[in-house]
Amino acid sequence: MLASVVTVYIDEFLVVVDKPAGLLAVPGRGADKADCLASRVQSRFPDALTVHRLDMATSGLMVFGRGAEMQRALSRLFHDRKVDKRYVALAAGRIKALTGEINLPLAADWPRRPLQKVDQHAGKHALTRYRVLAFDASLDVSRLELEPVTGRTHQLRLHLATMGHPILGDALYGGRPAQRLMLHARMLGFQHPRTGEALAVSSPPPF
Repeated sequence: MLASVVTVYIDEFLVVVDKPAGLLAVPGRGADKADCLASRVQSRFPDALTVHRLDMATSGLMVFGRGAEMQRALSRLFHDRKVDKRYVALAAGRIKALTGEINLPLAADWPRRPLQKVDQHAGKHALTRYRVLAFDASLDVSRLELEPVTGRTHQLRLHLATMGHPILGDALYGGRPAQRLMLHARMLGFQHPRTGEALAVSSPPPF
């Protein structure tokens, strides 16, 4: 049974909610994939429109614009990389450099969809910054804070897997088995499109 959707922030212009792992962000194909975060949010806030997405297996914060004008304004912030996004992940192994960047271009791996791949020729620019928060030697697991500067599909998952440190529970990219994908969108920060105030919303990781 999926956890309920928690509203973290709301005003007359936007709403931020905490998506549970295992729930689609938007409807998929087929009646069995109609239940999703967007439909649940819209059942409570009918004017809420999707701005960005999280993978089904990822938990954490998503923002919805209330009305088309606010949806466009928020979408522009994401497109222009004016949203500070921070994730927490549990990854296999010990990462020697406590901070760093992963700069590898990504593209769809069409024969193996929905997988993505590193593609130096046709891939789109993808940049991830990371910081090691802790290392558990008994489990051989690193706790990381991740900052996706760009927002490519499966970017964090593939970047870490390419480093040799796949996220726990990530069956697509060779992650060690776990009860879920250990990836959580913990913070969103941006300038409120209407009021101009700095807004930072956070959600503690459930792992």
